[in-house]
Amino acid sequence: MKKVSRRAKNTCCKVLMACTALAFTAGAQEAISAPGPQPKYVFFFLGDGMSNSQIQATEAYKTTVNGGSAMKATDLLKLENRLNMSKMPVQGMQTTFDSFALMTDSASSATAFACGLKTISGTIGMDETKTTSYKSIAQLAHENGKKVGVISSVSLDHATPAAYYASVTSRGYANNIATQMANTGYEFFGGGGLAAPTGALSGNGDTDTEVWQLLEDNGYEVLNSRADILELKNNPQDKVVCINPWLQDGQAMPYAIDRPDTNLSLAEMTDVAIATLVDEDNGHRKNRKHKKNDGFFLMVEGGKIDWACHANDAKATIGDMIDFDNAVGEALEFYAQHPNETLIIVTGDHETGGMTIGHATTGYKAYYSELTKQTHSFQYFETLWAPHEAANEGTVCASPAANNLENDATVMGWMLNDFGLDYSTLNDFQKQKLEDAYDKSMCETNDNSSAENTFLYSGYNPITVTMTHILNEKASIGWTSYSHTGVPVPVFAKGREASRFAGFYDNTDIAKRLAKVMDLPALPVEK
Repeated sequence: MKKVSRRAKNTCCKVLMACTALAFTAGAQEAISAPGPQPKYVFFFLGDGMSNSQIQATEAYKTTVNGGSAMKATDLLKLENRLNMSKMPVQGMQTTFDSFALMTDSASSATAFACGLKTISGTIGMDETKTTSYKSIAQLAHENGKKVGVISSVSLDHATPAAYYASVTSRGYANNIATQMANTGYEFFGGGGLAAPTGALSGNGDTDTEVWQLLEDNGYEVLNSRADILELKNNPQDKVVCINPWLQDGQAMPYAIDRPDTNLSLAEMTDVAIATLVDEDNGHRKNRKHKKNDGFFLMVEGGKIDWACHANDAKATIGDMIDFDNAVGEALEFYAQHPNETLIIVTGDHETGGMTIGHATTGYKAYYSELTKQTHSFQYFETLWAPHEAANEGTVCASPAANNLENDATVMGWMLNDFGLDYSTLNDFQKQKLEDAYDKSMCETNDNSSAENTFLYSGYNPITVTMTHILNEKASIGWTSYSHTGVPVPVFAKGREASRFAGFYDNTDIAKRLAKVMDLPALPVEK
């Protein structure tokens, strides 16, 4: 028997290890994307204002309501306590700054995602000089035969959805944006309403179009009842605009925590969009034209995550995070039926509010059960506050006292029943903050300086934002801003070509990589 040298043995071992590694890598890649053509169905989910803090807070809350502890790793790691997005196999991270700001706004960030270029805050679908317009990836997909859907929990002419079909120098030109929306020919719009459908919202640069009539002239059916919208799952239409029947503020869907049964959730709207966009012959094709099935591109924005974070309302944020993630779940169900043809991307455009996991008053502890006591959003409370203020302002402010809040049984009841704050259990510092906020809300003055009030309340109702701050602090959540912050944001992906979205990169790279994956022209593309 021929003796084998030690060197030869080592070489064989290295070859065997390399072959094993290659086999493992191939197996892992197979789980992400099986061999085949480019993705036919592409989902892009955008959590406006969502970064790691919003994700971790939501998973800690889910852990708590599911009977676990937000301080135990074994509970936090249970699959039922994780979000759909964070369980996706490919994960990356993207930077969010725009041309001249570390803290981007939603117009410039959406332009990065949609058009693959940096621009200045407030500008949609144009470069930083505001002189050149660019096509979005949705427009290019539509030109290349794909059906297109755009969903948002805020108004459909808001900054993020607008970037997928419009080019304007200012995001405030809502009528101009809606006019461009009506002329897209996209097959599905859904979620909130329109901010200025009958005339100009802003001055120079806006248009004066009757958008409802333009939509009708262009073949769109506008639906605004739950039953009619859900019926699209059985009888899809070629071109449809689906607006929830009750819009809470700014022509946006209500926060998930406030949603009535007559409304559709973001997840339900996504389910309807899928049924409308997919070209599968299910025998229900009322007013439906037959054409080659080239798949679809669907953008879904969880826009009120951002709005809740601006107001520093953690419970409203978490409610909309869960609704957004449930919409991701609808895409994952579709993926299970079309695993070799589907790509799903989930990310945020920036972080909002400077949300932190932890607070100076709680150290290394977390008490997310405190959040379960809040029953409505800050926005809902403000609808109660306005008539109460009008009825009582003269009485309270005529006799200012140190205990104005304690003497207001109605507000004390709201504080306990809607926000779970038992006044008797609060410390003196918290009570003083609430009293100052109450006086500022009711009488427009308190013992604080103007600078202190700006820092404490920004432009929000002082009593409302103070209640959410105290409740959040008790849970172990802090806030540093009422605006956007500049931290990088995670990216999650699953399906065909998902591996392209691993790594650390710029937000413009997402659009560029998507264009390559979808076999579209390299971005940016001038109009």
